[in-house]
Amino acid sequence: MVQSFSLIDAASLGDLKVYLGRAARVENGSVRLIGGLGVLAAYTATLTPKGLLDRTPTVLGLRTFALAVSDGFDVVVPIRAMLDRLAQLSLQANSNEGPLEVPLPPAETGVAWAGISPPRGGWQAAGTLEANVLEHTARAGIAEVAEAVGSETGEQLVHRVRSEVWGRDIETPDAVDVVIPAGAAFSADSLGFIKRDDIVMIYSSGPWVRLTTRRGHVLVRR
Repeated sequence: MVQSFSLIDAASLGDLKVYLGRAARVENGSVRLIGGLGVLAAYTATLTPKGLLDRTPTVLGLRTFALAVSDGFDVVVPIRAMLDRLAQLSLQANSNEGPLEVPLPPAETGVAWAGISPPRGGWQAAGTLEANVLEHTARAGIAEVAEAVGSETGEQLVHRVRSEVWGRDIETPDAVDVVIPAGAAFSADSLGFIKRDDIVMIYSSGPWVRLTTRRGHVLVRR
């Protein structure tokens, strides 16, 4: 089993640290790290169903990073443990101009969403969307969830409210020929993938929809 991976420089280390920090604030769970052909793909879960009858869409964030070594690996690890290792490594990263070896924490098993792999290819263009549509949807949904939940902390209630709000379809232009749940907007905004003037590229492949910006990707499977 792979014990570490090698990022090309300190800037990549900082970007990975920021991305996982944002992901941990949304869902403090796991990150799936897939390495190969000189690229690291880091998947995190924003929304996932809690059972067979749960209609919550699966919404994943994805950022890619350049690797100094092309060896392949596929591992799921706790986000917090990964952040701890990145924080320790960042203390010495500023004095290092070359590749940085990042140690992996112990792997996790039984993470349901990590067993659902989005396609690597076969994506078809399905239109574009202005980023402010996603930003407005995300901010309105966050406010609605906060108002509906109030001071309640029950896990089932919170999940039901989030499922209802983020499972709704976004109103999109006629040129967009796929259905996009509001949870995709929440993911793009929370992970820092959008800015107000961005144009979001939309793709589809089978049951999956992908929203792509210069900063990252959101993958949705109903």
